[in-house]
Formats: sequence, C-alpha cells, structure tokens
Amino acid sequence: MATSNPAFSNSPAFTQSATKAVQWTQEPSAEQLDELYARSSATPDQMDRMTYENTIVKTVIAFVVLLATAAVGWFIPALMIPAAIVGFVLALVNIFKKKPSPALVLAYAAAQGLFVGGISGVFEQIYPGIVTQAVLGTFAVVGVVLVLFANGKIRASKRATKIFLVAMVGYMVFSLINMGLMLFGVTDSAFGLRSEPSPLFGIPWGVLIGIFVILLASYSLVLDFDAVKTGVERGAPAIYGWTAAFGIMVTVIWLYLEILRLLAILRGD
Repeated sequence: MATSNPAFSNSPAFTQSATKAVQWTQEPSAEQLDELYARSSATPDQMDRMTYENTIVKTVIAFVVLLATAAVGWFIPALMIPAAIVGFVLALVNIFKKKPSPALVLAYAAAQGLFVGGISGVFEQIYPGIVTQAVLGTFAVVGVVLVLFANGKIRASKRATKIFLVAMVGYMVFSLINMGLMLFGVTDSAFGLRSEPSPLFGIPWGVLIGIFVILLASYSLVLDFDAVKTGVERGAPAIYGWTAAFGIMVTVIWLYLEILRLLAILRGD
C-alpha cells in the first residue's frame, strides 16, 4: 500500500522489500544445513533492522526536541516566521534525501517546535485556554487512531487512499485561493473564507472545512502507521525509523494546527 505522506512514499524502504532471499548457487550439503540449523536466530535489533520499539524511541526523541524548542517559541514568538521558513526547507530536504539523516530530522523537529510554540502563544493570548484544548484534542485523535489501527479495526485501502488524495488536492487548492484572497484584501476575516457563514444552518465554512480536514489528517495517520508496519515487516534498515518519526511528526503537527484553527473559529474572531 503506497502512502500519501511524501516522507514515506519517496523512501524505498517503505515501498519495496528491504531484504532479498538467499539464493543457493548449488544444493547445500548436509553439513551446511546442520550448521545453519545450529545457529542461534538473530533478533531484528541484532540485524540492525527496523522494529516497532526502535521506531517508537526515535519518534519520542523527535517529539521531545519539538516540545523543547516549542517552549522557546512560546516565549519568543518573533522566531515563528523564520522558523517556519527553515522548517519548510528542512522538510523538503528530508523528503527528497535518499537516506534518512537523524540530524536533519531533529533539526526539522527543532524548527517546527519554534514555529508551533510561537503560533500557539499568539493564539493563547487571543483565546485563553485554547492551546490546552488543542493539545488534548490532538492526543485524543492520535490515541483513537492508534488503538483502532493496532486492533485491526481500521486499515488503509487503495480506494480510500485515492479518495484521500483527491480530497487533499482540493483542500490545497482551496487553501491557496483563501490565502490569495487574504493577501490581496478581498476578505478581512481572520481566517478568510473559513470565517464566512455558510448557507448550511449558518455554520461557518471554517467549521465544516475544519472537521473535514481533521478527518483527512486522521486518515493520513492511518497511512503513516501502515507504512511503519510495512517497513518493519519487510525488514527495512533501522535508520529508516527516523523517516517514520519524521513522517508521523509532519502529520501530527498538521493535525494540531487544524484543531487549533477550528477551535479559534468556534470561539469567534
């Protein structure tokens, strides 16, 4: 199953087998077979292969770095814009780099932490208590998706992924149009078209779109977890656990920002 997250889809470790079957050039002798059976089996860690455990460790390390710099960004919101630019550049580098680099993944986490901390501090000043609500909402969504995936209740499918990709393209087009309208002063609302009331019982477009995008981010998490499962089952090198950490971090940050924006729209400009 291909994943829509470019952090995974551009990595061969999650799209093709990382190990090759051993081929005998000739029939093994009885002595060779006895020797093979006598050897102790190596664990994935001993073979330097990707496991759920070492992937979780790498992911936790990345989020610890993100939270540490988020605290800095919270108190120095002026770092938000340059951090966003640096984070975007580092994201592209991590996506297109053939072999993952732990240093670059952690650098991305640090830059995004400054951005997330800065924007969270700004929102908190305008809407007191909103950051706590957004954090709890993010934990809730990630937790539910993870539990359902671990229990086999939800899985990625080709049809659902195609629908997801179409929806993502539509959302990106809408976001670009909305940003353009805001930059050129066509709309003076804090969230552009998202703040405009809709014909559907007067519910702002932002609320409807926010719920829709949170569902998209939730399915993106399913795709991320499915990619990790594929990497582990195919025996990908352990270094690709950093790719998994990066991909999951991208999705979780996106989810948090969308929940933060939805809560702000619900509380009013």
